[in-house]
This record gives sequence, C-alpha cells and structure tokens, in this order.
Amino acid sequence: MRCRLPRRLHRRQCPAPAPLRPAKPGSVTAPPKPAPPQAAATADNEVALFCSNVADPAVDARLAWQLKELEKAETQLRERIAEVEAKRAEYEKWMALRDDFLKKAEAQVVEIYSRMKPDAAATQIAGMADETAAAVLAKLSPRSSSAIFNEMDTARAAHLADLLGGMRRVDDGKTK
Repeated sequence: MRCRLPRRLHRRQCPAPAPLRPAKPGSVTAPPKPAPPQAAATADNEVALFCSNVADPAVDARLAWQLKELEKAETQLRERIAEVEAKRAEYEKWMALRDDFLKKAEAQVVEIYSRMKPDAAATQIAGMADETAAAVLAKLSPRSSSAIFNEMDTARAAHLADLLGGMRRVDDGKTK
C-alpha cells in the first residue's frame, strides 16, 4: 500500500516498508499486527500514521471508481454492439435486394445478347470488363457463345475462353 502524499513528501516522511521474507513451506503466517500508538509521536510518525490510515480507504475508493468506470464502458460497448448488429442486418437486407435486382438484370442482359447478331454482340462483349464478359458468355447458350467467339479478336476470345474454363484468374495482368 502506498500513501497519497506527494512524492517529494512521501520519500522524506513515510517509512519504507519492511522487506518481505518468503514463508517456510508448511508454515502458517499470521497477518501483521498494527503498531501500538505512541503518546509522544513526532512529526515523522504522525505522517507515517496518516499514510497508513489513509491508504486502505483510498485504495478502496479507487477500486470502486474503476469498477464503476468498467461497468459504464461495458454498457456502452453492449449498446454499440447492438447498433452494429442492427446495421449489419440492414445491410444484409439491402444486399439481398441488390442480388435479386442483379439476377433479374443479368437474365435480361443475357436475353438481349442472345438475340443480337454475333458480330454486334462480339464488338460489345470485347469492350466489357473480363468478369462481366465471361459471365455473359457463360450464361449464353453454347451456340450463341461460339458465334460471338468467331466474330471476336482471337486474343480476346482466347483470354475469355480461359476465364470461362477457370484456367486463368481475372487479375493476372494479361487482360486485352
């Protein structure tokens, strides 16, 4: 236990604690007995007595304050977790709506490309991003895809065919 005096006073006026000796195995140690009060206490002894009397209540007050602060922080953390969970549920709902929309849009895009002439579809698909072009070609019937590949530049067609076959990653640096 440490007294609550300023450090400059503590060093000069509070006695240093006695060094602790380890207990012998199998022995029972009793708690230290309080020092008997002296009738003629000097100024140093009064400060030491003050330090010993104030130390326990100060430690108890500090622990109570820390416990209160931890409980407050835990309450705030639980509130934030609840807010984050609510946001996550909201985002999942929006993502589900977005996925449904994209599936409908994708089906419509595939239908459009399946009805286009192969040379016009090849020109447009060649200008698309690799992922999008490969997705559209994968959804088209084999007959429509092959007709589009025939009209496309051979390097671009080979690259998209590799993507469709799963042999190459989209971001391998060999696009176009």
